[in-house]
Amino acid sequence: MSEYYFDHAASAPRRDEVTEAMAPWMHGVVGNPSGSHRMARLARKAIEEARDTVAALTGAKPGDVIFTAGGTESCTLAVAGVTHAHRRTHESSMVVSSPIEHHAVLDAVAMVANEPGVSSCTLGVDEDGVVDLSTLEAALAHPNVALVSVMSANNETGVVQPIEAVAALAAAAGVVSHSDVVAAAPWMDLRTWGGSLDMLSLCGHKLGGPVNAGALILRRSLTVDALTPGGGQEKGRRGGTVDVAACVGLAAALSASDRDRERAVAATTARRDELATALASLPGCAVTASTARRLPGTVHVTFDGLVSDELLFLLDQAGVYASAAASCSSGAAVSSHVLAAMGVSPSRAKGSLRLSFGAETSAADCAAVASLVAAAVTRLQAENGPRP
Repeated sequence: MSEYYFDHAASAPRRDEVTEAMAPWMHGVVGNPSGSHRMARLARKAIEEARDTVAALTGAKPGDVIFTAGGTESCTLAVAGVTHAHRRTHESSMVVSSPIEHHAVLDAVAMVANEPGVSSCTLGVDEDGVVDLSTLEAALAHPNVALVSVMSANNETGVVQPIEAVAALAAAAGVVSHSDVVAAAPWMDLRTWGGSLDMLSLCGHKLGGPVNAGALILRRSLTVDALTPGGGQEKGRRGGTVDVAACVGLAAALSASDRDRERAVAATTARRDELATALASLPGCAVTASTARRLPGTVHVTFDGLVSDELLFLLDQAGVYASAAASCSSGAAVSSHVLAAMGVSPSRAKGSLRLSFGAETSAADCAAVASLVAAAVTRLQAENGPRP
């Protein structure tokens, strides 16, 4: 049986160059980069070279790259670290975000909003899940906004947000802007992406790099309070011994992604459109946000009258590995807050399917997957009977 991995948005296949770059730091003596002897200095040199690479590819100075243990920690540090710093000099602090954010941001916002003197504001989105800039302008009229956080592209639907406009409005109001670029990073030139955007959060494994590797990028000098003080590593902004292999792997993945971007975008955009067109012809299928700007490697659809778990089970049995993009950390199916914010009906939302892929995915792979999805949908519709 052939196998088709269409879940890159959850975790992209590990790149060979990443494995090679990490190999020297995965066995034997790996010095503590905070030490002073030769092995420590070698570890520190590797980290700083990785930091230089990440900074050059994200439009930042090396000293403003904070290595983290992934995208979730990076987003939490951005939200809570900036809010805590703001709170020290203001009577109150407000955090502004959109309702379609990843839970890495949503939960961080909820966490700080429970603290004395901190509140949150949720922006509006249209039926495609695109942020309503007029609601952002209204939110920025509040006198004590600490931070605006809007993701660059949605991890479920692939819809790209107007980040340049978001960053410009925040800058005009003198407010710090942050974007979760985890989903967008493989497809955007992060040197210039977002224009005047102040902070970016990214992680390695969505780029073909290691899990538990990420960074918070500061595009300008900002005060970010550490959530883990530790031994003062990362200029006191994130304590704990830095993982050499993770940093090197992240830098290698980002470099490879940057090198391949133009070719990858062209190839996957064409395949995305072909796959979406094929699926759209299936009974009860609707392509999510079909007219909005979307990431090249993501096709999100919903099926009226079907249940995602049943569809994914049949696809798994057929060798298609995909997701519904609506699962909690325990793996239990939950309602998608993204589709709810877009106004998608619960009955349709429960039949969602996300197919995400990369440059190595061929046109033949996409055609095969379209056929296998069609077969699974036909079987489920026959078993469930006609839709009411």
